[in-house]
Amino acid sequence: MYGSNLGTSNVYQKYKMKVAFLTAGGIAPCLSASIGRLICNYSEYESDVEMMGYLNGYKGLLTGKSISIDDDAMERAEILYEYGGSPIGNSRVKLLNADDCIENGYIKNGENPLKVAADQLVKDNVTILHTIGGDDTNTSAGDLVKYLANNGYDLTVVGLPKTVDNDVFPIQQTLGAWTAAEQGAIFFENVANENTTSSRQLIIHEVMGRNCGWLTAATAMEYRRRLGGRKFIPSLLITKERWDVDAVYIPEVDIDLSKEMNRLKKRMDEKDSVNIFLSEGAGIDSIVLEMESRGEKIKRDAFGHIRLDEINPGQWFAKQFAKEIGADKVLVQKSGYFARSAKPNKKDLGLIFQTADFAVKCAINGNSGVVGLDEKNNNQLTCIEFERIRGGKPFNPQVEWFQSMINEIGQK
Repeated sequence: MYGSNLGTSNVYQKYKMKVAFLTAGGIAPCLSASIGRLICNYSEYESDVEMMGYLNGYKGLLTGKSISIDDDAMERAEILYEYGGSPIGNSRVKLLNADDCIENGYIKNGENPLKVAADQLVKDNVTILHTIGGDDTNTSAGDLVKYLANNGYDLTVVGLPKTVDNDVFPIQQTLGAWTAAEQGAIFFENVANENTTSSRQLIIHEVMGRNCGWLTAATAMEYRRRLGGRKFIPSLLITKERWDVDAVYIPEVDIDLSKEMNRLKKRMDEKDSVNIFLSEGAGIDSIVLEMESRGEKIKRDAFGHIRLDEINPGQWFAKQFAKEIGADKVLVQKSGYFARSAKPNKKDLGLIFQTADFAVKCAINGNSGVVGLDEKNNNQLTCIEFERIRGGKPFNPQVEWFQSMINEIGQK
């Protein structure tokens, strides 16, 4: 059922392969399945191929910590399709940020992390490295490829693009994003029932998405699609309207707080509840400005990103709205960890298989890059040059399905 789609390759027989896997950044519903599919491909086409995994992403590469993929793992790799997370662990490490690497004890003072990483790959006799991660992971892989090429290292690096945000240029759909949207919708199906615990209940569903609102929009759309298939009893106040979404806030669209407060006040009066889907990056500039005006320090990760989990945008918006719309009770819930830790759904698993199969073909033929649905190539699977990979791709709020949803909920 899960046989590979690699095809035979004469190139493969020309040299001894040692393949290493590395997953990095936040987790997504694709990491374990991607590793499983890669293992299946390599083990089916060469019985004596060696495989290994660096533990906790670039941290393991820098510190030389890894595990071997043994015969038992190769024979049962399909089990990984049923798991979320990553069997070899993740971390957030930027190879160009030597100070951060030194501070965390990954390298010694004065060392170049790119050289340390390259030397470890040579020491381990790795010929192919697969990096599975988002834009930060794969831009770091690009930096490593440049260093390898400039210093005479012979190594092929092929990345697979994961991120629940779906915000990587120029990739049309990243691995795991579809599942995260579906799981976020399932999460809110339970949370929405909290509207029965109080009169005038305000519920804010905070969804992951630093710069891109795709996941928030897709989660809201999936929730409403599922809601449309449910049955209701209006005489017992179980109505579609009461469980429906009332607002979707994303970074790409400015929020007129005054206008929205007036609109949602009317909605609260009509249905005794308000449900907001909020991207964690929506309105973040205003939140940070307010915090800095109070003298609070904004914490950032190794890549300079604001650590949104410590800012709590949902709580900030709850404070702005609660009094103005007359909420008796306020609930803020985050679906991020629930959604991103799931195993991939059928749709994502299909994309994972296609991507991993093509990634192995590229690696066997010595082509480095990131395999993804290339928006510059009619959304066809392509081995995209590392220099074309970057993050921060915004969601287009003008797409028909989003505009239709916004109009239906009265948010214009």
